[in-house]
Amino acid sequence: MKINKIMNEMSDLLSDVFDGATIMIGGFGEAGSPIELLHGLIDNGAKNLTIIANNAGNGRVGLGALIGQNQVKKVICSFARSAKGITFPELYAKGKIELEVVPQGTLAERIRAAGAGIPGFYTATGVGTPLAEGKEEKLFNGKKYILENALHADFAFVKADVADRYGNLTYNKTARNFNPIMCMAAKQSIVQVRNIIDPKDTDPEQVVTPGIFVNRIIKIENPIIESKAIAEGAVYP
Repeated sequence: MKINKIMNEMSDLLSDVFDGATIMIGGFGEAGSPIELLHGLIDNGAKNLTIIANNAGNGRVGLGALIGQNQVKKVICSFARSAKGITFPELYAKGKIELEVVPQGTLAERIRAAGAGIPGFYTATGVGTPLAEGKEEKLFNGKKYILENALHADFAFVKADVADRYGNLTYNKTARNFNPIMCMAAKQSIVQVRNIIDPKDTDPEQVVTPGIFVNRIIKIENPIIESKAIAEGAVYP
């Protein structure tokens, strides 16, 4: 049977995303953020979601739009507020959404650990701050560390630049960011890509995420640029 992970319809791509799912969202700000997948998730209608991401969205597109539709119950992120953030601050001020703040390096390592099969690790980051409350502490060489658990997810929503039908991915420069480790940490990885090439044209030396970590792909040839959409006053839906 020929492996082909490409799907043509967003509704089919996201059909099994369920209420209460935990979803990792790739991207650092707008770089590598899968805007079209997030809009597809709004159309899907899944609710009570836990989102793991670098930030809590900007404007009323992408993650900001998803949060604004009251489909998210909790955000686990490093930066809950940003210059263009609207929807998360509004809901958080009203007590309608939960927040878990994780230092950025710790966030990346918690995700990476999940993909590597490591249940947890000790770090000095956060020691002596409110972020350490309730966490196990241990001394190593006279220095205090806290235990951080690996972060797993049901789905990873990822934006890549190029893929083949097997799901081998390359990214556009810094748009790589959290995307590769999220593919490894989630039960299913759903990817939007700008271009799909024939497997014979895939250079193994350029593959960042091997297809074994990817479940489904959809081609979005001209993806939305978040900053431009916000500047134009775009709102989704």
